[in-house]
Amino acid sequence: MIKFICYPKCSTCKKAEKWLNENGVNFTVRDIKENNPSFDELKEWYDMSGLELKKFFNTSGMLYRSMGLKDKLNDMSEEEQLKLLSTDGMLVKRPLVIKDDKVLIGFKEKEWENVLK
Repeated sequence: MIKFICYPKCSTCKKAEKWLNENGVNFTVRDIKENNPSFDELKEWYDMSGLELKKFFNTSGMLYRSMGLKDKLNDMSEEEQLKLLSTDGMLVKRPLVIKDDKVLIGFKEKEWENVLK
């Protein structure tokens, strides 16, 4: 089953969920603010994704900016960054889709078509 991890008030998440429904994709929904990903989940998804860890951060979010993370991330270890991400779902870029060994971050329709259809 595909995991769709989102923030229900996020317009991009709403658009992504609509796309999933319109394309007949079966998925479970998880509210990232109510049920923040754990350190172990984030580590697993990061390892599966092949992406740089910075891609998992919601760099446009208020919390990211208020914490001054743009300047701090480079000096943090991978473990420190994952621990930080696991403290608050609002730090994590969304939506996240987990399908088998694939991880999609953010809503990019072409990428989603390639992986989910």
